[in-house]
This record gives sequence, C-alpha cells and structure tokens, in this order.
Amino acid sequence: MSKDYLQGDLIETIYLGGGTPSLLEQDDLDRIFNTLAKFHTIDLKECTIEVNPDDLSVEKLNTLKSFPINRLSIGVQSFFNQDLAFMHRAHNANEAEQCIVKAQSLGFDNITIDLIYGTPGLSLEGWEENLMKANSLSVKHLSCYALTVEPKTKLYQSVKKGLTAAPNDEKTNAQFDFLMDFARLNGFQHYEISNFGKENYLAIHNTNYWRGEKYLGLGPSAHSFNHLSRRWNVANLNNYIKAMNAGEMCYSEEVLSPEDQTNEYIMTSLRTQWGCNTEKIPAQFKINFSDSLKKIPTAYYHFSNNHLILTQAGKHFADYIASELFIL
Repeated sequence: MSKDYLQGDLIETIYLGGGTPSLLEQDDLDRIFNTLAKFHTIDLKECTIEVNPDDLSVEKLNTLKSFPINRLSIGVQSFFNQDLAFMHRAHNANEAEQCIVKAQSLGFDNITIDLIYGTPGLSLEGWEENLMKANSLSVKHLSCYALTVEPKTKLYQSVKKGLTAAPNDEKTNAQFDFLMDFARLNGFQHYEISNFGKENYLAIHNTNYWRGEKYLGLGPSAHSFNHLSRRWNVANLNNYIKAMNAGEMCYSEEVLSPEDQTNEYIMTSLRTQWGCNTEKIPAQFKINFSDSLKKIPTAYYHFSNNHLILTQAGKHFADYIASELFIL
C-alpha cells in the first residue's frame, strides 16, 4: 500500500525514529533493511537511528555498526540529574556523557543530541553548562527544544494543579537567544529553528523535510508526504497490525490544494536559514510581501536574492510571521 506512494523515487535517507527503535535486535533490523531493499531503490547518504543513553551498550553499538547506520540521534535532554528526574528519563547525567564518548570510540562521528531548555529548574548558567558540555564532547549536531506543556500529559496535570511551575516565557526566550549566540560563536549553522549543525554535519533527512522534499513513513502514527497529499497511519498498534495482516488500508489521507501546498512551503521554508524563496510562490498566489508584512517589525526579517529570511529576533515568532503570509 505504501511502496508506490513516492512513485519509485530514489531513497537517499532513512530515519529510524519514534518510540524506542534502539530496542530492535539484529534480526529485526535485518528484516527492516531487507524489506526496504525489495521495494525501493536505495542509495543511502544518511541512515539515522534514535537511541537513549541507557540503551547504548558496546554490544548494541557494534550491532548498529553492522548495518548502514551512520548517524545516531541520542535523547540526552540534559546533562543535569535534576532535569533528567523532572523529565522522568531513565538515564543519569554520567550515562548521558559516557554514551557519547563510547559511541565516538567505536567510530560514530556523526552524532546529534537532543537538549531541552525552559525547564523550571534550569537557569541560564545551567543552560550554558549544558551547551558547553555538548561542545566539549565534540558533538557535531544539536537539536534543541523549548519545554512545552501539552494537554493530556502528566506535566499538564501537574502544572494545572500547581505542583509544577509553568514554563516562564521570559526565561525560555533568554535561553533561546543564548543558544543562538552560542551556536554562532562555536561554528554551528542554525539551519532550522530547533537544529544546529557543524559544517558537513547538517542532518540530511531533517533538512530535506524542512525544504519540502518527499518522505515516506512506515509504522503506526507515521506520516508521509509527496507534495500532492499527506498521509498518516493509524496510531493504535493493534489496529495497525490487524489492518496490515488483512491487507487493508491503515492510513488517512488529505489531498493538498494548491493553497495548502503553498502555505506548507511558506511555513517550513521560513524556519530555515535559507528562507522562503518568493519566486517559488505560484503565479496565481503572488503575494504582495510588503503588504503582508506590514504588521511585522522590520527587525524580524530581511530579503536576500528574493528570499525572505528571518533574523535572530524574528525566529522567536516564526509561526506567527508565516501565518501572516498564508493564503486564506
């Protein structure tokens, strides 16, 4: 059902993520890669797997090295035990550091780590220490996200009951500004709102997503996009397995109108260092950018070779700025 969605396009990146793919054993990975090879022409430039620090034994790392996996995305989140306890992470700060050292010693040079800022107990000085620790470990890529309080989560309930302080916008914004300055001074390209990479270490899979390339998602809850439509697989694992075994459709699909496609491009491209190419907006939707941006302070953006690019100040308001340009 999925193999024809990309119309035979060459597969150049694979991302094993969502859930805990590092729990997969060698036989599981064998089946995944062998099955993919049957249905698609693959010429891998990058193959990433998400892992947790407490999963990365030497045995596990050697297993991963036996496959075409050349990039690790490690869910470090913080190098402070108090933050890890707050986030209910299974690993501790020492494991967070040692798993990176261990992976590097076994030949994994292309490593990204996730870090969270804006947590109640994290000071600006603590956030600086997190970033300095990552840099001292020669981590080549950072994915940094502000703590958000999502409905129907334990954190939401805790904040609602007054047991946990809600994220402080002023503190979170200060930490984001510090992150952007730190990245620039230490040779990281801020190529997408939440992503920073050293030269030659930008995540190819991630970059392709934000630049509007096609992608195919396999497994429960996975999303796919081929410029013309968007698909999302059923989230319930049991229902997904039943549908697959019965050869039935196990996804929902939205066909994207020209307006949807244009808004999608505006939203994703504005989040990148390359910006929104105004010449890529279809002729029938030619936007008068000067009029559309009248509500936006000029300090938040600039134009370069027909590209609308957000400044550091503007990156705080990327979603709002994009919404002002949307075709309604």
